[in-house]
Amino acid sequence: MLAGAALAASTAGGAQLLPSLPIGNLPLPSTVQNVPLAGNLLSPLSPAQRSAATMPSLDRLGVGQGISDLGQASLAELRKIRLGELIRSNPAQLDAGPDGLPVRRGVLLAINPADAQLRAAAVAGFRVEAREDLGGIVSVTLRAPARMSPKAAMRRLMQAAPGLAADYDHVYEPAGGALLPVMGAVLAGANPPPMPAGRTIVMIDGGVAAHPSLAGAKIVQHGFAGAAKATGHGTAVASLLIGRDGAFRGAADGARLYVADVYGGSAGAGSASAIVRALAWGASKQPDAISISLVGPSNLLLQRAVAILAGRGIRLVAAVGNDGPAAPIQYPAAYPGVIAVTAVDARDRALPEAGRAARLDFAAPGADMAAALPGRGYAKVRGTSFATPLVAARLAAKGSPQALGVEVARGNGKVGRGIVCRTCRTDPKAVGAK
Repeated sequence: MLAGAALAASTAGGAQLLPSLPIGNLPLPSTVQNVPLAGNLLSPLSPAQRSAATMPSLDRLGVGQGISDLGQASLAELRKIRLGELIRSNPAQLDAGPDGLPVRRGVLLAINPADAQLRAAAVAGFRVEAREDLGGIVSVTLRAPARMSPKAAMRRLMQAAPGLAADYDHVYEPAGGALLPVMGAVLAGANPPPMPAGRTIVMIDGGVAAHPSLAGAKIVQHGFAGAAKATGHGTAVASLLIGRDGAFRGAADGARLYVADVYGGSAGAGSASAIVRALAWGASKQPDAISISLVGPSNLLLQRAVAILAGRGIRLVAAVGNDGPAAPIQYPAAYPGVIAVTAVDARDRALPEAGRAARLDFAAPGADMAAALPGRGYAKVRGTSFATPLVAARLAAKGSPQALGVEVARGNGKVGRGIVCRTCRTDPKAVGAK
């Protein structure tokens, strides 16, 4: 197993949720206001919808009304705008890496570096900021010289230490809405009960708020970007795993849940290095499945961590994203050894905004369904983020992808081997979801 950090007690976190679309008359980002967008591809959207779809600071529980009906090129354009706004909204934390993708500002990641390579990097002006032995991988965070762009820093590092395995510290998004901490919300599982034998699921996401559906649930949370803080996205995903409240049922009701918060309430977090630390911690819990509702580019450190876990029989389930088939393939879903998940609506149709997959394994309900809001109440959710925990829950119960494949139902469109957990959707009307 990858060695994990010691289990830490959960702490209360604060924050505010904007649960649904449309989000009112918010100012449009400058890229939407002033720049022609590929022949006005976004013209079908109202100003409020454009703003909600492109501003990363809003806690959206999925793809909004009207956005899912856009063409493939428009969805891909929205992705570029959203990522640009994420960088502009977090200037102290993020910078634009290759292809404009968000990366942590001023740092590079060296994987299993030799001492001679680190000495050469130091001569070139790089400083070791952190060194972590993750069991099979040594990750060294290098602080680049001041005011150096990510690409310039990488060029200098490669010139100084040829052959060094290195990458940017890419930032990953929730595959179903941006994150915002929930003001005044209490973390679920602040006083976790003893963990008895039974199914164990690890969830890598934002923090999870207390909610009636999670009362009495077996939850432990740990933060990998500061203290764990409750988010709408994390709360929704957790409820779909282990929630239980009247008509609402999660797909793994009764399972133990370990929550690895890689955001700490900040949309500018969620880095590859944090996700790898979370994977190491999660693997130490000997889980029946790890659910990952995050998407981003391929990253060398993350790729190697996933390969180690998959090689040791740890089952990873990840979302393909919601930027449409014209957008780039997203990771970690596309890595070998990861079960890639898409979403379907109540009529078993693949969502048109579901991302392109290098390999598509299963689909599950991801629209026309309810999930928990922090504190109390439910919201309608939409996106591959919310299909992923359903597949992870069934995988934990069945024990293998092969056994899971026996229970699939047919669907319309690209659904991989078929639809898993087809009856796991909770009708929004049944719980008064907004």
